[in-house]
Amino acid sequence: MALNSPTDRVEDRLTRIEQKVDKLADMMIALARAEEKINALQDDHDNMAERMNKFDNKLDRIEKAVNDNTRTISIINRLFWIVVIAGATVIASQILM
Repeated sequence: MALNSPTDRVEDRLTRIEQKVDKLADMMIALARAEEKINALQDDHDNMAERMNKFDNKLDRIEKAVNDNTRTISIINRLFWIVVIAGATVIASQILM
């Protein structure tokens, strides 16, 4: 395209500048969208971390309860066998007498 007058050259230059400004505006919009996605991902990450902490605390409480129950069952088991042995001893002593 042959540019004959200074007005044509100025108009062509303004058109190119306008195209560049439009591209810049599109890039700014894309950057803003990417930033929103990053913020949403960060929020999701924070929520997941909070949930993981809650599950960790819950697991600690369950572990403590299981340990307490294990001790209780162990004591009950020992007492049961003591009663069984004492009963067997009483029965055997009654039979042998």
